[in-house]
Amino acid sequence: MKRSGSYSLSNSQTQSQETLEAFDKNKHKLFENFRAELESGLPKESTQNKIKKSPKHPKLFEISEDEGLNNAGDFRSKDCIELLKLADIVVTNPPFSLFREYVAQLVKYDKKFLIVAHQNCITYKEVFSLIKDKKLWLGYGFKGGAGHFINYHYEDYATASDHREGMIRVSGVTWVTNLTHKKRNEILETIASFAKTPEKYPKYDNYDAINVDKTIEIPLDYDGIMGVPITFLDKHNPKQFEIVALGIVGSVDFTCNKKMEVLDKFGNSTGKFTFNAKGTLYRKFDPSTDKTPAFKDCESGELYSSIYARILIRKIAEVETLRKAEQEKMQT
Repeated sequence: MKRSGSYSLSNSQTQSQETLEAFDKNKHKLFENFRAELESGLPKESTQNKIKKSPKHPKLFEISEDEGLNNAGDFRSKDCIELLKLADIVVTNPPFSLFREYVAQLVKYDKKFLIVAHQNCITYKEVFSLIKDKKLWLGYGFKGGAGHFINYHYEDYATASDHREGMIRVSGVTWVTNLTHKKRNEILETIASFAKTPEKYPKYDNYDAINVDKTIEIPLDYDGIMGVPITFLDKHNPKQFEIVALGIVGSVDFTCNKKMEVLDKFGNSTGKFTFNAKGTLYRKFDPSTDKTPAFKDCESGELYSSIYARILIRKIAEVETLRKAEQEKMQT
């Protein structure tokens, strides 16, 4: 399987149309065997009204337990939970609007999973807490941050060069998993240096950390806390960096509480005010690097730039130490 790109069976270069047709022709055997295993562990009322098997329209079991609640087939229904209990690994594309609830259910039933998610899901407090506790992390992702999925019911609006017959293109998605993979142990190495270019890493005004605009600019000679883009998680090695917090409202204990005037996108006054810049990390406005200020200190008149969502991290191991550990592991 290739590391990047869409991992759909129909999109793999190693899968021919004949292979897919053979799978479709024989999939009823898989359903029949799985249904037998499922029904053996279900309550009697769940199976007493089951319909006859049909090779053309295989069904795992009769979904009836939650019909009165009008949620038959919902992943939260009793029947679907019984199905979940039998699973070893869950691979699916859950509804993004219910992503928090879906992940919580997988964690509750202690399931291994590989699921598609919107890339902003890592900023959800419930999801980020799992990332921080090393219970969830990112997979290999999709090429260009876009996945292709089989769906014959929606029109594909992808450009001609990115159009794939019988598939739709969904942008801004990634894989989320609790399965170990090689990329998770890759060592991040950069040539950036805080000692040589401290001016590139201004400190936040409301939190004791430096700001890093790009993952490739993370200074490996800095031992304090750093605010890095959320895209850093795609490169995160838990043996090299500790995740401290998510730098958004409600996730960080900010160190000050200034009254700020909110400025518009051109840096003009709006007559609206906020305390602590709406709970975001901020630093003093630098006209040489920042387009326009976002806030003005009502007391001092100083201008500030608001920083987009940041993950606060701290280095816990040097590159040389990690390399040595890898070499020792290979020799044993």
